[in-house]
Amino acid sequence: MHNEKGALRTRLLSERRALAAEARERAAAALAGHAGELAGPGATVAAYVSVGAEPGTRPLLDALRARGARVLLPVLLADNDLDWAEYAGPQELAPAGRGLLEPVGERLGPEAVTGAALVLLPGLAVDRRGLRLGRGGGSYDRVLARLERAGVRPVLAVLLYEHELLDRVPAEPHDRPVDLALTPSGPHRLG
Repeated sequence: MHNEKGALRTRLLSERRALAAEARERAAAALAGHAGELAGPGATVAAYVSVGAEPGTRPLLDALRARGARVLLPVLLADNDLDWAEYAGPQELAPAGRGLLEPVGERLGPEAVTGAALVLLPGLAVDRRGLRLGRGGGSYDRVLARLERAGVRPVLAVLLYEHELLDRVPAEPHDRPVDLALTPSGPHRLG
């Protein structure tokens, strides 16, 4: 299973790196165009700042804020768990480890994610059952387990390029399904 996941991760990361900068920018703008379908005024959205060739989230983060959503961003802890802080705009992001950008505001604690109505998850692919292939670090598996323990059920959405919505990804018993794949063409219901 790990070999199958590893091979798929390698292929998908290579395909992402091969995307032209213009194609990535168009995808980021298209994702931002779907902000209104995701969250309205007063909603809390847990999101993330994209890095490298990931589908771009910066225009989406600003679009969500412009719609009146409260946006929480992760802060990576030493044990790979995630703390959260409110997004106050691009000027309030600072470089962190592993090439990440993190919010500089007050830390709200790992449990803050349980107050979100929508959780945007990074991933490399998702299948029609809603099973997500992440990078393998486990940070978001912890988030999903935390939500489950808290008994809350926000909408879970993975941001992807069109070709990363697959028929099947390798899954393990601890993998939890997500509800949506958000691609530049729009949201796709899963499961």
